[in-house]
Amino acid sequence: MTTTKTTLLAENEVEAQKLANNYKFGFKKWKSHVTQRPLEDRSAIVKELYSDLNVIKQYSGSLFTFGNLLYVLLFGWWVAMLYLIIAILMFVTVVGIPHGKLCCSLAGYYFWPFGKVIQKNLNDSTGSFQPYLYPRKSSVRFHGEDIPEATAVETTNLLGVTERIGDASLHTTSAEIKYWHRPSTYLWFLLGYLPLVLVHGLASFIAWILVITIPVAKLNGRAIAVVLLIPPEQLQIRQPKRVKNISSNTEVPLDGEVVLCCYHAMNFYYYKYTVVGINVFAVNLLPLVIVALVLGYGDTENRYASSHVKFALSVIAIVPLSHYIGMAIASISAQSNFAVGAVVNATFGSITELTFYITALIKGSHKGNKCYEEVVKSALTGTLLGCVLFIPGISMVIGGCKHQEQRFNSRSAGVSSALLFISVGGVFAPTLFAKAYGSLICQGCTNSTQNGSGPFECSDCHFSGLQNALFHSHVQPLIYTVSILLPASYVIGLVFALKTHNHIYDIHISDRHLSGHSHNVVIHWSRWRAVVLLVVATVFMSACAELVSEHINPLLSNSAISSYFLGVTVLAMVPELPEIVNGIQFALQNNISLSLEVGSSIAVQVCMLQIPILVLFSVIYPVGFNLLFSDLHLWASIFSVILMNYIFMDGKCDYFQGTALVVVYLIIMSMYFFAPSQSGC
Repeated sequence: MTTTKTTLLAENEVEAQKLANNYKFGFKKWKSHVTQRPLEDRSAIVKELYSDLNVIKQYSGSLFTFGNLLYVLLFGWWVAMLYLIIAILMFVTVVGIPHGKLCCSLAGYYFWPFGKVIQKNLNDSTGSFQPYLYPRKSSVRFHGEDIPEATAVETTNLLGVTERIGDASLHTTSAEIKYWHRPSTYLWFLLGYLPLVLVHGLASFIAWILVITIPVAKLNGRAIAVVLLIPPEQLQIRQPKRVKNISSNTEVPLDGEVVLCCYHAMNFYYYKYTVVGINVFAVNLLPLVIVALVLGYGDTENRYASSHVKFALSVIAIVPLSHYIGMAIASISAQSNFAVGAVVNATFGSITELTFYITALIKGSHKGNKCYEEVVKSALTGTLLGCVLFIPGISMVIGGCKHQEQRFNSRSAGVSSALLFISVGGVFAPTLFAKAYGSLICQGCTNSTQNGSGPFECSDCHFSGLQNALFHSHVQPLIYTVSILLPASYVIGLVFALKTHNHIYDIHISDRHLSGHSHNVVIHWSRWRAVVLLVVATVFMSACAELVSEHINPLLSNSAISSYFLGVTVLAMVPELPEIVNGIQFALQNNISLSLEVGSSIAVQVCMLQIPILVLFSVIYPVGFNLLFSDLHLWASIFSVILMNYIFMDGKCDYFQGTALVVVYLIIMSMYFFAPSQSGC
């Protein structure tokens, strides 16, 4: 019998372990690297993202681009205006005239910095200050010309650039030492540097939040850290001649150290930018966590923000925390053995969802409100539906637009499919059992709006013929039995897929790259750092989940949106946004197998781990949670699993099949949107 062979290429052993874990059942599928990739092995586009804006390029295109013009409207004019105000102030002080001239020059630079170069004169002499723009010749040439300043200049053809080597901190001259003993220096720091730090800091923050304008953030950050700290007589701002032909002997001004040089204000590839292995979007969302916690726990009387705002902030704050938890789990698993990785994934893989579910159930138990239990059941069902329909579907659609047909190992996918059948059957078995002995009857259904456009509210929903004694003597023991069998099936699935039948994955790690980088592996998060961040992110997640459950009640009682719809959409899918992104990225790389496994593994964990844990928690801390789901939850889940298994049968997919899954998902969500809510929900 033949199997689909999967060969993985990895830069080092840790990355190879992470890639292998992606193909293992029960492990979180993680796209981002857990180790630092060597910059020299990456594309020119990625190298450009991580440049320090101190490189003179051979650039021949037009600088009058939309992004550069937008920079002038968003940043350039008001930064330049402040420089002119500071310049006038420094001229008035007389002793600050050199800094006043510098501000005048920098005002023109920051109004339109593109193609201009700020250089630091490395000479010891304190000659006259020349801050104005002018072309200057140099003996440094491209492509093998004689370079007299061989110790100060390095030429590279990787990007067609010539750059300075060395750091400004290494060139401390006597002029710099004297500079820090002048009274005018401290006057400059008081009247000029501090206001400019605030302005550049604000511009840098705004540009960083916008992501695609990160070059502007670097431009302003470098002004704070380098440019404004250099003596004014050592700074020169020049505009080198344009390079029209790369092969020509065009001369560029390189008689000083290049401090700042920028050509573009925007780069749409910055969505790939990472900080210590974390995507820039997850980094930018971190302040929302602090804002949500401060408003949620500091403004208890809703003076500064309403419950709706606090609810929205708390839900959004869960997204970056989910990303950090995923990164921590992937880092620990990649640096640990199989047993540790399996335990970490089983315990913390569902921590995001469980923290909300448990806090919501506790809150509903304290308030005596059954709506919280219904919201939790809706969120569980919504996660299941999203993982078996939306995540695979949207991955197939986006991946299918790039690749005409994508194939995957249908046998390995069948492990998750079989477990999904078992888990869904087990989870909804008590509901089917209860329906066999009684029907769910809702009485007193009314519409709260005059025109009948709002949701229906039912005052009494119960199973006819299902008495309290019958529930405790028959249904409840069945719930406990199922809650024991489901985790046991999960363990059996782990043993089958990872131990006795691991050959169905047929994973091979290529050693082509291992020898080249194994000696200098830089891990983003060490094992202990990942553990600490995992604990911290989990604590913050619990705090945000508490706020979500606290401020959801006004949304349920005053909103026209059904509680079912709120649970199956917002509360179910927002925490899964990092997983959706991972699935799409795998599909774009023609690895649809992992895209499908992303959804399947989460769905299996929902049924086989999360729901049994909630039942166990209800036994220890009675919150009234049971496995009696509504008919809509029951049939929507069963139909979705059957449809997903049908897609998995032939081991290939395209965008049409993905569209079918997404359309079915949207139809089911429409059913939830128009579904009537229970009384008080």
